Amino acid sequence: MAKMAAKAVVGTETPEKIIGRRKEQELLRELITSHKSEFIAVYGRRRVGKTYLIKNLISSFPCVFFHVTGVQQGLVHVQLKEFAKQIGKAFYQSPSLVPQENWFDTFEVLTDAINEMPKDQTVVLFFDEFPWMATPRSKILEALELYWNRYWVFDKRVKLIICGSSTSWIINNIINNKGGLHNRVTRTIHLQPFSLHETESYLKEHKIKLNRRHILDLYTVLGGVPLYWSFIRKGRSAHQCIDELCFQQNGPLVHEFKRLFESLFEDPKPYVELIRFISKHRYGIGQAQLIALSKLPNGGTTIDRLHQLEEAGFVTSLVPYGHKDRGVYFVMDDEYSLFYLRWIEPYLRQISKKETNEGFWLSLANQSSWKAWAGCAFESTCYKHINQIRKALKINPGAIVGTWRYSPRIKSDQVKSKQAGAQIDLLFDRLDGAITLCEIKCSDRQFAIEKSYYQELLSKMEIFKKQTRTKKQLFFSMITTMGLKKTIYAEEIISSQVTLEDLFVEV
Repeated sequence: MAKMAAKAVVGTETPEKIIGRRKEQELLRELITSHKSEFIAVYGRRRVGKTYLIKNLISSFPCVFFHVTGVQQGLVHVQLKEFAKQIGKAFYQSPSLVPQENWFDTFEVLTDAINEMPKDQTVVLFFDEFPWMATPRSKILEALELYWNRYWVFDKRVKLIICGSSTSWIINNIINNKGGLHNRVTRTIHLQPFSLHETESYLKEHKIKLNRRHILDLYTVLGGVPLYWSFIRKGRSAHQCIDELCFQQNGPLVHEFKRLFESLFEDPKPYVELIRFISKHRYGIGQAQLIALSKLPNGGTTIDRLHQLEEAGFVTSLVPYGHKDRGVYFVMDDEYSLFYLRWIEPYLRQISKKETNEGFWLSLANQSSWKAWAGCAFESTCYKHINQIRKALKINPGAIVGTWRYSPRIKSDQVKSKQAGAQIDLLFDRLDGAITLCEIKCSDRQFAIEKSYYQELLSKMEIFKKQTRTKKQLFFSMITTMGLKKTIYAEEIISSQVTLEDLFVEV
């Protein structure tokens, strides 16, 4: 490589406004302005806005910003060529650097470029989609270990950010590295999808006016994934947006599911199979039952895949209240994937042949099956807004949060037990000797508690008390979309309530 004088591009881009991410912004600012080198690992679900956050935040600082992105399925020489190109652009204002033959030589060139910077100049190294750079036998991890431990860690100007959507890869190879990078990461940032509050702020920033019920309907389909919300257009209802994005031939989310899994896993098939089984059990499926039904290999491999799906934000593992570490079960945690498997995939042939006319989704949404599905989706949304619910109910942060369900055991020589089962959607085991049991209901109008439902709630409370043997005071709370209608039964049994409005509060 011909020697060139370093003329770094410093803070030349105008950053775009960042919606939400308040805590992440504060932490990144502290790390970038610290008086020591930093090794930061950022991970999270694909399309969640990791690159957007980092690029726009760092662009507001007077620093040298070296940003390189791994090439998906790119061979090592392709990765090295792109890396050299970005070194030239960031440090020499020229993209014509000659690529090196390996990562050790490439990091040597990068180190030389850093050393030519002024001694008081912060240098941010942003390796985006780093797992894609780690091609087989590339030895990029070994090179990173060497250059971090020998050079960059001793240079207080250097702030290294390793980022990737392959969450399990980042966790296993960077954060929990057993080799030369062991304990080298100074901070980790797990970027979560938007909350309802952040989603509403995003829409307002883009002058899109939707009421909160329409935002909720979209949230149960799109989740809090910023890229998906960027497809929303002005002047359209929630149902019109869903129809346009998911059920028309050129809809951006029609084939997103396939792209999503192919970008995260080298062999996506077994992961998709697991997702399919879990998606069929809206209230979750036990780990042992899942392995048995899916007919996938028992033992470590399948369990590892489940953990990878959880780390990637597709599923969540839960342990029922009172079971400690027994009875682990998995539930779907990604709204789009769940919606795709239940509603989009069955109509892919019609969509591809343009047999789904405009308004196709509205006809599906008027079916009772959608209303039932939407109710379950609202429960999932509530689980992602526990802090908002806790705040509305004025429950101490130290309370244990959980779910609970009871199914009577059936003995082989007996008929089914006459004792009823029971399910508690959400509970808070409080520090003041009480437990708040929560019922979650989604409806288009105020929810009315009549005599039959009142008796059902009393039965749930009694079964819970008997099966858990708790001596604590029990309270019932309702979480609804439109609030509770005043009835004598509601006044008798409900001590507090949470509405959709409470879920939009910033916490």
